[in-house]
Amino acid sequence: MSPVPPPSPPATLVEEPLKRLSFARKLTLLLMFCFAQFLDSFNNSALFPAIPALENSMGITQSQSAWIISAFQLTFASFLLIVCPIVFSLATLSNSRWKSGRISDVYNPKITFISGVFSLGILSVGAGFVDNKIVIIMLRSFMGIAAAMTIPSALTLLVRVFPDPLEQARAIGMFGGCGATANVLGLFIGAVLDQYASYHWVFWFVAIIAIPVATACIFIIPPEIAKSKDESVTGGAKWKSLDLIGISILTVALILFIYAVTSGSTDGWTTAGVLAPLIISILLTVGFFYWETRIPIDKAAIPPRTWFYSNFTVLFAMALLPFFWWSAIFVVFTTLWQDVFGWTAISTAIHMFPIGVVAIAISFTGALSRVFSPKWIILTGVSLGRDRHCSDGSWWRAGAMMIYTHTNIAIFQAAPASMAGTVGAIFNGALEFGSAIGIAAFTSIETSVETIHGGPDGYYGRATAFWFLLALVCLEILSMAYFYRRGTDHGPQPTLDGYGNDNNDAARGSVEKTTESDDVKNDAVTKMEELNKSPV
Repeated sequence: MSPVPPPSPPATLVEEPLKRLSFARKLTLLLMFCFAQFLDSFNNSALFPAIPALENSMGITQSQSAWIISAFQLTFASFLLIVCPIVFSLATLSNSRWKSGRISDVYNPKITFISGVFSLGILSVGAGFVDNKIVIIMLRSFMGIAAAMTIPSALTLLVRVFPDPLEQARAIGMFGGCGATANVLGLFIGAVLDQYASYHWVFWFVAIIAIPVATACIFIIPPEIAKSKDESVTGGAKWKSLDLIGISILTVALILFIYAVTSGSTDGWTTAGVLAPLIISILLTVGFFYWETRIPIDKAAIPPRTWFYSNFTVLFAMALLPFFWWSAIFVVFTTLWQDVFGWTAISTAIHMFPIGVVAIAISFTGALSRVFSPKWIILTGVSLGRDRHCSDGSWWRAGAMMIYTHTNIAIFQAAPASMAGTVGAIFNGALEFGSAIGIAAFTSIETSVETIHGGPDGYYGRATAFWFLLALVCLEILSMAYFYRRGTDHGPQPTLDGYGNDNNDAARGSVEKTTESDDVKNDAVTKMEELNKSPV
């Protein structure tokens, strides 16, 4: 890829000149930030080979074990929306005067990063000593919150350490690559730890890295790059600038929904213990979207106008699919191969290894979106994913990654450049929500069928779950084919003032401040799309 040209002065990523850091110190800081990214991805991928051991040790069913993965994903995705979506794209890391009201803006990013990494390490130490399903699920939930603090704050610090545009692009690329690497290596490391030690060491491995990294960062992160943007905001005003109520409503709604789905397979779908949380979760979800319309637009976790940009809603729906796909495959086949076929954890991880390899290879197809409409590329990926009977699974692996890569690029193009950070947070949240809900639905269907036909050693339950996935894929194909409008492909991104129905005073003020830099930011987002191809 050709070098990224320096942005014009309005797009400078650091507002004040900083004391020049030595090359060695920059590399050390980059390494620390990359460790945080690695651990966040490792936290999920390393647990997949250990799921059978967790089920046997804690005496839980497969549908209940889904909570161990989902608990982390739900809190991570929810709190990602308030922690700092502004840092998810190069465009919004520019000198924008758009006030996001997120944690890394109103709180010191150094403190936020160290607190998140250190909390992740301490919680992992505790999780390693736990053999109780309730306690481990609670700890995993708190670990998701800690992880949500590390990534945005790390990116905030990273762009200040590397103010040069070319160095910055490379650093962000390496940062994202660590997430992709963790997804692949996590499977193998988790399998080795589970087979030759115990699943407890999967958690302790995280702690062994996280605690020293957090301690080192206290001394090596220079104070001049750790200033928050809104240092004048103090006390309760900082908390008021965060959409804590909205995110709390959304998190509770999703927890109740997944509880209802996972409980229905064992308690019965018509019981009060299943219907009540299901109905409440639906009402809370409606309440969340209503709440977002009642608060100032610059404080909303998901600004309501976002859904009205061309193709945004259908792309959001498509973003629910890739991680749903991968997580379901990991959960189903790790238990099948270990519990039924008697394979070792390492053998299982090796057979999963091609998933990561194919995913990384397909991530480099992003340039195709400049030649073909994203609609046709995404539909091709979804169509590949319909072949669940492929002997080596290469087709659906390639299809899922194609959906991920080109939905990622298209969804950034669908919204204004000045909202790219918020869009990045919504997109990543959709991936995690899709995974959490997908695991719950998949395992619940499998368990329901196995109780009446075939048992856990048969394939009937798993086959039914795959037919359910096939039905969802077909629905996604129809939605994409009908609702996606190609008129905006390869055209300029919309601007905030192009949204004519926004009468909010704060929004109008933001329009005046951001429209002047939208053209510059469009160029920055184009460069950022190249970096967004890695499966972070």
